[in-house]
Amino acid sequence: MQHKTQLTLSFLLSQILLLAWAEDLECVPGFQQKVFHIEKPFEFTEDRLVLNLKFDDCKGNNQLNFEVSNPDFRVEGDGSLVALKNLSGAGTALFVRARSEHAEDTAEIFIAGANEKHGALKEILKLEGNAGIPRQKRAILATPILIPENQRPPFPRQVGKVIRSEGTEGAKFRLSGKGVDQDPKGIFRINEITGDVSVTRTLDREAIANYELEVEVTDLGGKTIDGPVRLDIFVIDQNDNRPMFKEGPYVGHVMEGSPTGTTVMRMTAFDADDASTDNALLRYNILKQTPTKPSPNMFYIDPEKGDIVTVVSPVLLDRETMESPKYELVIEAKDMGGLDVGLTGTATATILIDDKNDHPPEFTKKEFQATVKEGVTGVIVNLTVGDRDDPVTGAWRAVYTIINGNPGQSFEIHTNPQTNEGMLSVVKPLDYEISAFHTLLIKVENEDPLIPDIAYGPSSTATVQITVEDVNEGPVFHPNPMMVTKQENIPVGSVVLTVNATDPDTLQHQTIRYSVYKDPAGWLEINPTNGTIGTTAVLDRESPYVQDNVYTALFLAIDSGNPPATGTGTLHITLEDVNDNVPSLYPTLAKVCDDAKDLRVVVLGASDKDLHPNTDPFKFELSKQSGPEKLWRINKLNNTHAQVILLQNLKKANYNIPISVTDSGKPPLTNNTELKLQVCTCKKSKMDCSATDALHISLTLILLSLLSLLCL
Repeated sequence: MQHKTQLTLSFLLSQILLLAWAEDLECVPGFQQKVFHIEKPFEFTEDRLVLNLKFDDCKGNNQLNFEVSNPDFRVEGDGSLVALKNLSGAGTALFVRARSEHAEDTAEIFIAGANEKHGALKEILKLEGNAGIPRQKRAILATPILIPENQRPPFPRQVGKVIRSEGTEGAKFRLSGKGVDQDPKGIFRINEITGDVSVTRTLDREAIANYELEVEVTDLGGKTIDGPVRLDIFVIDQNDNRPMFKEGPYVGHVMEGSPTGTTVMRMTAFDADDASTDNALLRYNILKQTPTKPSPNMFYIDPEKGDIVTVVSPVLLDRETMESPKYELVIEAKDMGGLDVGLTGTATATILIDDKNDHPPEFTKKEFQATVKEGVTGVIVNLTVGDRDDPVTGAWRAVYTIINGNPGQSFEIHTNPQTNEGMLSVVKPLDYEISAFHTLLIKVENEDPLIPDIAYGPSSTATVQITVEDVNEGPVFHPNPMMVTKQENIPVGSVVLTVNATDPDTLQHQTIRYSVYKDPAGWLEINPTNGTIGTTAVLDRESPYVQDNVYTALFLAIDSGNPPATGTGTLHITLEDVNDNVPSLYPTLAKVCDDAKDLRVVVLGASDKDLHPNTDPFKFELSKQSGPEKLWRINKLNNTHAQVILLQNLKKANYNIPISVTDSGKPPLTNNTELKLQVCTCKKSKMDCSATDALHISLTLILLSLLSLLCL
């Protein structure tokens, strides 16, 4: 605003200078003073003179008429500006348009406080005290030009005049700047001889509000002889833009029961016209409210600020009694301060009445019934409640609590999120023989707390009567699982264990019989009457049916009910190891070159299926060697390995070396076996072990042959 005032006072200074030199100049068509600055009175009085405007078209002012931007003012034929009624305000500026047969012009009247006007004028003139306005001698006089936007053809249209006090003989005017020879080019032009300034097209203030041009005087050859001088052209705003709501959608919330005058939201419109004029002075109004109940005027909008507030009592702002908790308001924004001549724009404001927890949940009945079979778990009954609050909020969602009758924690209750019902479940199986009836006391509350003046009442608690039905339960083994330890290889028919099963249905006096359910290896049997388990085969710890020394079998106990009920018992037999497995030797085949330098033929290892101490350390031995010289020996490396070494190179042939390996069990077990040794021909890293006519020697056979010869 301060910048606008400074520009206006600059115009005023130009007009003062123009008047100072008027005595030396020819008549200039238009307002003799184009800009006025008056102090804002307390109010404008009807028919009282505001100021005098002087317009001269230099040809008699034929058919002269005036138009005022504010309809509350008019200009008399003699140029007197008067108010049509008593007004406490008229905005910050007025525009007066004068038009005759030969000329038209616009004057601008700014309304401001005296301090603001005088301070700005002092700043522009850079004067102290009452020093006055110095007069300067200038050859070019270019007063600011004001042009209304949206003028209609014909064009070009004269809008102002530049004057040279020394005349223009032998000289010409030249105009330059944005709008002339700079983009947008060609909007303005000047008569080189007369200095008349013309506009060539319609102007749009919202596109460009002012133009800063330069005027200079050149000789006929184009050389500047005076200037340049600044020429300001201002585009006067016309009310050609409707108010627009740009920030939608507009959604506001207000809590039900809010006090009268509660602010809900603010509506703000935008007007592209000059903000310092009534063209952009907006006033707001509610055109329509939907729905219209319980009152057609539920809300009010501040005409100046756009704030929407409630105007009904808190009792009417009750969400549960409303036709709809959503209201739609059609809001109108009108410029020209809301006068009938103003342009309008509309938008829809949606107002949602938010729920508060002013209604406690209530059970639909005081007592619920449920029946459940003993031994069964799961939901047994759904408890229903009613709540008048908003179903999508914590003021509606129910929270259930069992407050009595659940000492063993056999029951739980949870909320169904879709229906808001309480789902009562059995989580620990019930026993008819212990208790055939249960009574629970349950309360219901909301997730959100109730408002202070509302409390939970008797309808927020309910009783659930639960009847337990008797069923024929299967016998139960004691203990289960059953565990026993036995040595493997015990005699067939040995007793392993006598099982014990009882019937929970103590009131029915039923008998129990037993049977084998799962016996993977087929080693066991059970007496159907007394439950004694015995062996039908040898128990073998090394069997694939034994896992981690444990053999597992399942047995059934069946009562005499109709239909009979069955219980399952598990038996784990831990088998102790017995030295019943000879050690095994590996590998059983070795190869060596007939010219080998390293006569260490092979490293032998031993393993045993039994457990320690029936395994290592193992004892390795060679059977007795016959003949004049020994061909090999065996050396023990550790508890589980030994090495076979040749004592000399052998010819290509296959040899069988008799070896015995003995474990450490009590008593120990020995495995007599043979190591097959192939002596091969080796050339260029290739081993040839193919069959030849070489002798296949078996020391055992040689020994037998020698014994036969001796007997002869």
